[in-house]
Amino acid sequence: MASAAVTYLCIGLALFTSVIGWTVFIRGVARIVTVIRAGAAESGRWNSPWKRLWTSLRVSLSHDTFKNRPVVRVAHWLVMVSFVVLVLTLVASYGQLFNPLYTLPILGHSVVWNWVVEVLAALGAASIIALFTIRIATMARAKRSGQPRSSRFFGSTRWQAWFVEGVVATVCLAVLFSHGFQYALGQHIGDPFATPLHYPLTSWFGSLVSGWSGEALANAVVIVVTVKIVASMVWMLIVGSDIAMSISWHRFLAPVNIAAGRNADGGKSLGALALPLVAGNPTPHLAEEFEEAEVEDAQADTDSSPQTRPAVIGLGSTEDLTWKDRLDFMSCTECGRCQDLCPAWNTEKPLSPKLMIMALRDNAVAASGFTPTNQAGPDTSDVLGALKAANTAGPEGVSPDNAALAGGVLNPDILWDCTMCGACVDQCPVDIEHIDHIGNMRRFQVLLESAFPRELTRPFRAMETKSNPYNQSRRKRLDWAAKLDFDFPVIGEDVEDATDLDYLFWVGCAGAYDEKAKRTTAAVAELLHTAGVSFGVLGSAEGCTGDPARRAGNEILFQMLAEASIETLDEIKAKRIVVTCAHCFNSIANEFPQLGGHYDVIHHTQLLNRLVREGALTPVAPDPEQAQTVTYHDPCFLGRHNRIYAPPRELLGSDVNLNLVEMPQNRELAMCCGAGGARAWMEETRGTRIASARVDQALSTGATTVATACPFCTQMLDSAIPSEAELEVKDVAVLLLEGVHRGKEGTRPRQ
Repeated sequence: MASAAVTYLCIGLALFTSVIGWTVFIRGVARIVTVIRAGAAESGRWNSPWKRLWTSLRVSLSHDTFKNRPVVRVAHWLVMVSFVVLVLTLVASYGQLFNPLYTLPILGHSVVWNWVVEVLAALGAASIIALFTIRIATMARAKRSGQPRSSRFFGSTRWQAWFVEGVVATVCLAVLFSHGFQYALGQHIGDPFATPLHYPLTSWFGSLVSGWSGEALANAVVIVVTVKIVASMVWMLIVGSDIAMSISWHRFLAPVNIAAGRNADGGKSLGALALPLVAGNPTPHLAEEFEEAEVEDAQADTDSSPQTRPAVIGLGSTEDLTWKDRLDFMSCTECGRCQDLCPAWNTEKPLSPKLMIMALRDNAVAASGFTPTNQAGPDTSDVLGALKAANTAGPEGVSPDNAALAGGVLNPDILWDCTMCGACVDQCPVDIEHIDHIGNMRRFQVLLESAFPRELTRPFRAMETKSNPYNQSRRKRLDWAAKLDFDFPVIGEDVEDATDLDYLFWVGCAGAYDEKAKRTTAAVAELLHTAGVSFGVLGSAEGCTGDPARRAGNEILFQMLAEASIETLDEIKAKRIVVTCAHCFNSIANEFPQLGGHYDVIHHTQLLNRLVREGALTPVAPDPEQAQTVTYHDPCFLGRHNRIYAPPRELLGSDVNLNLVEMPQNRELAMCCGAGGARAWMEETRGTRIASARVDQALSTGATTVATACPFCTQMLDSAIPSEAELEVKDVAVLLLEGVHRGKEGTRPRQ
């Protein structure tokens, strides 16, 4: 068969690289385990183990988290499957060093197995070429535009991507070439399994080299499988040497990270913000724990004996990172999907969810002693350069030591640029919980450092003293109803409780105090009255749900407000609640249950849409010459966080207006208005105003009206309309009421 010189040389090279590759790779695995285990405790991540295992398998195999990129989804799935299946061909390669026609027992001569191997190798190679082309085209397009930040790969480690894709392509091609040479060699010696049926995609190539001698063909097989082994071992050597190379490690860590997600069923970490951790345990009653911690700290200060570090709230430094935080960071694929849709990043602000996670990853690795100290944090020039160019890291770059996360690892500004719109979490294919990380860093800054934007001081104080961020009197909570010509009960005054009412109408702070939002509140009330739906309000007994406080990091204030609201709702026996504010909706539906408040909550667009379908409301379209062109803006806390996309559109497109057009970014790809994450009370001093960017998208549609379904969206977008633009912002309820009024006035019914 193969010549002795070729055989000995290839065996020696393969075994030498295998020993080094496996040794370094196993050491890398041990180091990753060390970095993750060094994290603080976090409970509740392994409950429902079988459900979590199924979730990991389902998500990994279905790739259903690869949204809106069907080509990438299919290509990545093929690469993943080929990586797993072709590992067995690597095992066979060691036998082929000694016998070029060696095959795996049982599988080796199976027609099905050979088809699977060759098809996956071919599709794997084609997929790598597709992914490589997409990466190059995306980066080239950004370069041509003169806006390198517009590429989702900005800051991703380029050489690592090229290396990984190159190795996978090499292995896939080596499988195909070795099969082709094996077919020719088998034909040469009369092997009964050397048929086109057993080599469906490579027999043609084997026919091209069938004129070679048996020794030459055997040498070719041995050389090709050696290339495959060496390429695989070089991959293991490089990857094992750099445990921060998450672009490679994610294929092992991502399934574990998905299994350990906040929701055992694989649901994204959207809706409710995660409860704060105290001593590793999610804590729903933080005020009590905080007071106890203060007493313990005061006692510790008077004790001369060595003290352990007191429990902290949120994330303040590297040592506060939990094991799940670290697993999140180590699972990052650097794909940039989170960065691609981030409204802060796309309006020239320092925050990139991807760069933030990569900086935290590199800090955690370096602080564990596994990155050379002369590499200040990031392990590549791509990452370091991007962090500096974007101003995402601290002034000295990413600290390689245990350091304050805000200042030592990250630019503190990025914590406050986040609108918590959820795009990063929604798009992440490996279930990284970006919002929870930012929320926990904000909690530490607010509760333990008192370091937060000064604009938040007033709304914090107002929520604490007057239970609303507008600093308005509770007595004014019913001013919105002054011009209504019908009555409705105030629960606790006109009726004892909500038992006999269809709904409690939760007005919300914006709906009670913001001038434009008051019109929406009045419109909803009139529509409910017209439809014969009985409802009541709380009036001055209603308080803030605490959403701005929680999203700004003031968890204790949030829990104080939420618990007060829950007490009120339980006292009046509220069961069904209709809400106009997307943030109130999210808080009552998703966050109140964390504190023991469970209610049936419906958004006003859902209820109104049902009433129209049932015929309780009959809107009439305007005359053709008066028809408006309307575009709908998806509120993040209604759409992305709660998956409510259809009801507002059904109201607009089917029942109210003849001409509904979509903005380029809509539904789950919609851009934030800029109000979330308590940003409504903070000035945007960096880059373009997010609301202005969204208004530009609305103007590009030619619409004359932007329909919204959240008072904060209405407020932000309305304030961003240029003076010369003919564009107005109206809530869906206001537009519906206009249609209902047209019907009452005797306008022709819609055909």
